Amino acid sequence: MTTNDLRAEARNARAELASTLDAIEYKLNLPKQLRITRRRVTHALRQLGEDSPAALVGIALGAATVVGVIVWFGASAVVKNR
Repeated sequence: MTTNDLRAEARNARAELASTLDAIEYKLNLPKQLRITRRRVTHALRQLGEDSPAALVGIALGAATVVGVIVWFGASAVVKNR
């Protein structure tokens, strides 16, 4: 191997390492991942609202019911433990 070959191999290894580190940083950046997920969910809900408003209303009512039941059981547990 010549010196130029070794230098080219070192450049390629550095570039590959930099790419790997960028990918790891991207995956471990939780605030960024949360923003991306929030945008995807928001987009999906908007699309669902445009395609089928009734389904979106059903999902909202279901979520409100679940939250209400959780609050109800939590409040009744607190009252029973007094």
